[in-house]
Amino acid sequence: MATWDDVRRLALALPQTVEGSSRDGLLGWRVKDKTFAWERPLRRGDLEALGDAAPQGPVLAARVPDLGAKEALLADDGGVYFTTPHFNGYPAILVRLDRIAVPELEELLVEAWLARAPRRLAAEYLDR
Repeated sequence: MATWDDVRRLALALPQTVEGSSRDGLLGWRVKDKTFAWERPLRRGDLEALGDAAPQGPVLAARVPDLGAKEALLADDGGVYFTTPHFNGYPAILVRLDRIAVPELEELLVEAWLARAPRRLAAEYLDR
């Protein structure tokens, strides 16, 4: 299963990706100042909303192209992907990092990057 080292390696392999930390020291990855993936520990409201279903391990948040893609991921593998009320109506998915396979993580990060990268940069990447 995936680790933060896998996230870092895969994200930084994407063109013009920069790793940074938030004010509270959480990792995030951006392309052209647009965040596409970030470390997202569950907050009190998340834990209350999820109850016993709240994961104990590390949580990655990643942008998705649209709400349809988010719903598809949630329907496809609820053991890996989840959401909280905080993310309702927002095109991002939460991932149980310790349950996602590295190839699936790579696909998720590429899609997240493509959703946030400038059109020309995304087109150059896809042409390769």
